[in-house]
Amino acid sequence: MSSDQAGNFAALLNSLTETAMVQIVLIVAGAWLGIILTQHFLPIMAGKLSGRNRLHLLASVPLLRLCVIATAILLILQRVIEPTLENLIGLLGALGLAVGFASKDYVSSLIAGIVASYEIPYRPGDWIEVDGTYGEVRAIRLRTVEIVTPDDTVAYIPHLQIWNQAVLNANDGSQYLLCVADFYLHPCHNAVSVLQVLRDVALTSPFLQIERPINVIVLEKPFATHYRLKAYPIDPRQQFHFMTDLTVRGKAALLEIGVEFAAIPAVANPVG
Repeated sequence: MSSDQAGNFAALLNSLTETAMVQIVLIVAGAWLGIILTQHFLPIMAGKLSGRNRLHLLASVPLLRLCVIATAILLILQRVIEPTLENLIGLLGALGLAVGFASKDYVSSLIAGIVASYEIPYRPGDWIEVDGTYGEVRAIRLRTVEIVTPDDTVAYIPHLQIWNQAVLNANDGSQYLLCVADFYLHPCHNAVSVLQVLRDVALTSPFLQIERPINVIVLEKPFATHYRLKAYPIDPRQQFHFMTDLTVRGKAALLEIGVEFAAIPAVANPVG
């Protein structure tokens, strides 16, 4: 920052009145309270809803928080500076100095968070995978996205990851999330009967979203016939209960009709 810019910025601070300072403190306190209310009470309200309404309410959390922060910044700027060229130059010079000392990755994550608020690659309630970490998005903060894995572990992933990592979104803001149950069967069996049995297993599941289609994909492998039973649970949070139900009851139903499951013989280690 040049000496002129430093002088302008110092004059800008000296011109603040006590009334303006009190107003700024009140604005910051109000913004902080608004963010707290947004981040805590809206997810609680969303937890009492289900399906699309829950996802829509959760998706509004980061947007409302960004609106609160932007409004607070605008209100503070109106009390800090007058819209003159000298004041703007002094403020921009100070901001440039602050950014220069800040961490490059930290600033990149903040910028990526702003981009994420616009492009919406994920929103609260989405099930995403980033760099091998899979879970439900619980909160979107300024620098990180907070997800809860199936093992109930909280992971904080910097928004910076969206620059160079693929973001896999399983439900993309909707209540529909595709689940797959895999079955590997001995090649010698009646495939038509197996298809019917697997469809019946999905249709009788208490977790099934009946509005979505049920598909069974068959792939022939060198060691087995691979069946992939694809269906949708009622709620994305039921996906693991749903896949467990399909797998357990599917195996039982296939054994009842005498289908043999594939088995790969163990290869003995050579004696050295």
